[in-house]
Amino acid sequence: MTLTAEDVQQPDTQYRELLMRILREGEKVMPQQEEGARMVIGHQMRFDLSKGFPLVTERDLSGRFFRGAIGETLCFRSGGQTQEALESFGCPWWKRWITPKKCLKRGLQPGDLGPGSYGAAWRRFPTAEGKPFDQITNIIEQIKELPQLRTHVITNWIPQYTIRGEGKVQKVVVAPCHGQMHILIVNGRLSLHHYQRSADVPVGLVFNMVQYAAWAMMLAQVTGYPVHELVYTISDAHIYEKQIPDVEVLLSREPRPFPTMTINPEVTDIFDFTPEDFIISDYNPHEEMKIWTPV
Repeated sequence: MTLTAEDVQQPDTQYRELLMRILREGEKVMPQQEEGARMVIGHQMRFDLSKGFPLVTERDLSGRFFRGAIGETLCFRSGGQTQEALESFGCPWWKRWITPKKCLKRGLQPGDLGPGSYGAAWRRFPTAEGKPFDQITNIIEQIKELPQLRTHVITNWIPQYTIRGEGKVQKVVVAPCHGQMHILIVNGRLSLHHYQRSADVPVGLVFNMVQYAAWAMMLAQVTGYPVHELVYTISDAHIYEKQIPDVEVLLSREPRPFPTMTINPEVTDIFDFTPEDFIISDYNPHEEMKIWTPV
């Protein structure tokens, strides 16, 4: 499957508009990281995947950044919940969060993201019957058998593992920021509506956009539908005050047309995709840029 901007080579300005909206309208907040931020509640972007793949062009995210984003989501797709599993998929950046101190505080083994993390929830969701439920396998089967349903939903939010307070121990090193997907088959095409609880817009969001556009493409390919649209809804969209100088640099750079994404057309099982099956071409970004992020 190939997605290209062949007919409509127009830059997409939605990411830039979100950055500007937060700077203009964002309320000043002090989150648990104890780093001041500006935040807006509720924002939506829509990407027609026939017009290019939403890999932002304001800075270069090819190479290790792109591979890491794809590797992370494929690791979670496989049920991975450890630092070792993430690194085996080429994603090294979880070290700052999976510290021995954080694991110990939550009663977890060193390097364990916890049973409330992405991979565990997607592949081993706890049930009242005591038998873990594999959401991904079952949703793909449901889409194939009953595509008209409006209940093709995958979630990674397990309340009993994420709620904190007196007498409660969180069973996840980082409460999932993203990962709820609603897949819809409309007029013979597959669209994916993704809900993100919290987004660090200058840093994390750009990788998450890659991941859920890739999910839309993978799900379309393995269920036999052409892919249509990624609808992207963010609840808490924020920029940290320390990131503002870098955001101003990003905003000084004009967005360019999205690139083309090609995935291996021979893969028919969602669990057979590897990072090497995803190829970006026609990508002409501005230069690479490192942006501050909290631990």
